Amino acid sequence: MEKLVNSWIRQTELFRSPSKLLLLLIFITQIAFPQDASLGQGKEYTLAGISVTGLQSYNEQTVKTFTGLTVGQRLTIPGEEIANVIKKLWKLDLFSDVEIYQTKIEGEKIWLELSIRERPTLTDVTVYGVKKRKIEDIINETDLKKGKKLTESLIANTRNYLVNKFRKQGYLNASATIVTKPDTSAVNARSMVINVKKGEKVKISAIHFEGNEKLSDKLLRSGKGLKKTKKKKFYRFWKKSKYIEADYEEDLKNIVDTYAERGYRDARILSDTFVKVDENNIELRLKLEEGDRYYFGNIDFVGNSVYSDRQLRQILGIQKGDPYNGVLLKERIADQSKPDAQDITNQYQNNGYLFSQINPVEVSAINDTIDFEIRIIEGKETFLDHIVVEGNDKTNDHVIYRSLRTTPGQKYSKDAIVRTIRELGQLGFFDAEQIAPDIQNPNPNTGTVDIKYNLVESGSSQIELQGGVGGGGFIGTLGLSFNNFSIQNIFDGKSYQPVPMGDGQTFSLRLQASRTFRVYSLNFSEPWLGGKKPVGFNLSFQRTQQFASNFRNGRIDVDKSRGFSITGISAGLSKRLQWPDDYFSISHGVSYQYYDFNNFNNGLFNFGNGSSNSLTYTLGIARSSQGPSRIFPISGSNFNLTAKFTPPYSLFSGKDFKAIRDEIEEVSLELLEIGPNDPAAPALGARLEALEEERFKLLEFFKIKFKGDWYSRITGKLVLRTNAEFGFLGNYNKDIGDVPFERFFVGGDGLGNFTLDGRDVIQLRGYENSSLTPFSTNPITGRLEQDGGTIYNKFSMELRYPFTLKPTASIYGLAFLEAGNSFNNFSEFNPFQLKRSAGMGLRIFMPAFGLLGIDFGYGFDQDNNPNSIGVSGWQTHFIIGQQF
Repeated sequence: MEKLVNSWIRQTELFRSPSKLLLLLIFITQIAFPQDASLGQGKEYTLAGISVTGLQSYNEQTVKTFTGLTVGQRLTIPGEEIANVIKKLWKLDLFSDVEIYQTKIEGEKIWLELSIRERPTLTDVTVYGVKKRKIEDIINETDLKKGKKLTESLIANTRNYLVNKFRKQGYLNASATIVTKPDTSAVNARSMVINVKKGEKVKISAIHFEGNEKLSDKLLRSGKGLKKTKKKKFYRFWKKSKYIEADYEEDLKNIVDTYAERGYRDARILSDTFVKVDENNIELRLKLEEGDRYYFGNIDFVGNSVYSDRQLRQILGIQKGDPYNGVLLKERIADQSKPDAQDITNQYQNNGYLFSQINPVEVSAINDTIDFEIRIIEGKETFLDHIVVEGNDKTNDHVIYRSLRTTPGQKYSKDAIVRTIRELGQLGFFDAEQIAPDIQNPNPNTGTVDIKYNLVESGSSQIELQGGVGGGGFIGTLGLSFNNFSIQNIFDGKSYQPVPMGDGQTFSLRLQASRTFRVYSLNFSEPWLGGKKPVGFNLSFQRTQQFASNFRNGRIDVDKSRGFSITGISAGLSKRLQWPDDYFSISHGVSYQYYDFNNFNNGLFNFGNGSSNSLTYTLGIARSSQGPSRIFPISGSNFNLTAKFTPPYSLFSGKDFKAIRDEIEEVSLELLEIGPNDPAAPALGARLEALEEERFKLLEFFKIKFKGDWYSRITGKLVLRTNAEFGFLGNYNKDIGDVPFERFFVGGDGLGNFTLDGRDVIQLRGYENSSLTPFSTNPITGRLEQDGGTIYNKFSMELRYPFTLKPTASIYGLAFLEAGNSFNNFSEFNPFQLKRSAGMGLRIFMPAFGLLGIDFGYGFDQDNNPNSIGVSGWQTHFIIGQQF
C-alpha cells in the first residue's frame, strides 16, 4: 500500500507527534527513490472505489459525501483534487488526522482508502472556583455546548477568555486550568473540567503623578479625574480600590478632559505604568505633559438664519476671554449624555431642523487665544410623515396615539419625542426601559421623516396583597386592580382574558380588614372621557365598618354588635392644563359620606349613637413630570396641592353653637372629676353624646394638603428623591371646633391607608404606626386614646439605586432620612419640632403583585405616647402593595 504525496499537505498538524516525523522520513525516501515513475509525474486514473477507516461516530457514506469524490471520477494522482479533498476535510474541524492511501491499481483504475481520526465530542463541563449561578453564563460565553468537537484551539481560547474575563474584574492573578477525560457513556466522548483560581482582587496602594504643576494630585485623583480608579484607604467603603483595566482606560481620558476643561488643551499622558508591590497590590505611575493654558477668543457663527448670533451665544454661554474648555464647547454644541440638554443642536432639532449640522472649527490660535467659527448647515425644515407603533399586543392603538406628542404633519421635535417616551412610560402599560423610538426614512430633500415606537407590554393587572400590624392587630388587604381595563367590552365574552383589557381605564376592587374594622371599595376611572381630550373621570364607592374593641390582659376583645360605619360615594373630573405648562392638571371632586353610630364611642368623638353627614368639594392642582418610569423615576418632579371644603352650615343654621360648646365643656369637666364609675356618669355621658351629635350632625371643615416629590440623578443610576408634605385641618366656626374625622395619623409604614373616618395615614419610618399622633384622655371612658392631628409636616430624603429594571421584576435598594410630626392645633404647631429617623430598605416591583418591600428604620426621638420611655429605636416595616 502506497501513501499519496498529497496526503502530506497538513501544515503544522504534521509536527505534533514523533510518529508523523517518522512518516515524513519515509515520504522523503519515496520521493528520492520512486518505485513508480508514473506516480511522481502525475497520472490520470478512474476512481474505482473508496473506503473509509477510523470511523467511530460517523457512518462511512457521510464521510464520503464530505470528500466530494465519486466512483467513476477521473483523478490525476498526484494532483490538486486529492489536495483539495484533504483541505476540505480539515476545514470541517471534525477530524484530528486525515490521510489518503492507494490500496490497488489495475490499469487506469485506482482504489483509495481514507484514514481519519475523529475529534472527541464534548459531553459535560464542570467548573470549579466560581459561584454556581455564574457557571451557566461561562458555558454560554465560551460556547462549551454538549456535542461540541474538542480542539486544542477551543481549550486554549476558553482558558484565555476566562483569564482575561477575571483580570478585567480586578483579579490580575487569575488563572484557569482545563483538563479533559474520557467519557465512557458515549463513543469517542470526553468531559471537561475547568478549575478557575481568581485569587484576591489586586488593590491600588498608591497613585503617583509626575509632571503636573498646574493641577494638583488631589484634583487629578478626585472624581473629576480618576473617577473609578481609587487608591486604597481604610475609610473608603463605597468605592473599592481594585484595579479594573476598562475603568482605568476610561479614567485616563477623564484626566485629559480635566485639563481640557481648565484650558490646557494640549495636555497629554506621556506614559502610564503600574508597579507590582506584592501579589495583591500595585502602584500606578502617570507621567503628564500639561502644556500652556489657552483662552477663548472670538466666536463667530456662520450659516445661521433661523436663530440670530445673539440667541445662539446665549445658548452657547461662552464668552471671549473665558479659559478654553473643549469639553464644555462640545456639550454646548451637542451634549450626548442628555437627550433633553439645552444645547444648540437640540435648539435646532426641537424646532424642526433634523438635518441641521453644527461644527465648531478652530480658525486661528495666536499666542494663548483661540478663535472659533461655529459653522451651521441648517438644512431643510423637517416634518413628520408616518408615525407607527409596534409591540402593543393588549393595549389598543388609540390609547397610545392619544398619548403621543408626535403626530403626522407636525414639525420634527426631539423634545416631543423625549416627552412621548416619558408619557408612554407613565401609562404603566409598557416597560419604560425598552421604549425605543426608531427614526426611519429621513429624507433631507423632501424634509420628511418617519418615527416608529417599539413597545414591550408589561403586566398592568395586579393582585394587591398587604399585611402588617396596626390598630391592635393584623391588617390584611386583598385587592384586584385592572389598570388597562375596557368597560365598553364588558359584555363581550370573547374579550375576557381574564377581563376586558386595552382601553386604558382603571377598575379596582379592594377589601381591607382586621379584627376591628373592614373596608370595601370599588373604583373606576377613565383618563380620556369622550376619547378626544385628556379629561379624566373618576367614580368610587366605599364602605367602612369599625367594631368596638377593648384591650385586656395583653389581648384585644372585639364586640361586633357595637360599632360605626361610613358609607361614601364620590365622583371627580380632572383636566390637563396648558398653563403654566402642560405638565399641570386641575381636578374637581364631589363626595358624600354618611356616618352611622351604634353604641360605639372612642376618643375621636363623644357620641356613640346617631349619625353624621359630610358633603365635600375638593379642588386639586397637580404637576407631574417625573419619569421616564413611574416605578423608578430618575428625573422630574411630582407635586399635588388639594383643598377640601364643606358648606359653612353654621352660618345659616340658626343654632347657638356657643351654648352647645359651653355645655359640652361643663359636662366633660364634670365627667373627668367624678370618673367613669360614678353612678351619675351614665346620665352625664348620654347628655354629652347628644350634644356632640347635635354639634356634628352636619360636618363643616376645610382641609389643605400638599405633597411634593423631586427626583435628581446624582451619578449613573444613583437617584435622590426628596419629599416634603404638609397638611392642615381647619374649621369655619370656633364654637363648633375641629371635626373628629379627616385627621392626620403620622408614623410607621403607612400601611393603614384605609379610609377609616376619612383619616390620612402618613408614613414615617422608624416609629410604630400612628405613634407620632397626639394623645388625649377620653372623658367618658377615662382611657388614653389617639385623637389624630389637625396639622402635620414631614420631610424626607431617599437615595435609590436599581439592581435590575427588567419587566419581570424591578428591584432597587434605598437609604433614607426622614423627619416629621403632627399636632393638635395650629397654635401648638412647630415646624422644627420634628421626630427624626434614618434607615435603609429594599423594593421589588412585580407586575402581578405591585410593590413589595421591607424597611429598617431607626427613630432617634421618643414618640408622642405619654407612656413611652426612651427613643423609638429600630423598627421593621413591610411594604406590600401599590405604593411608590
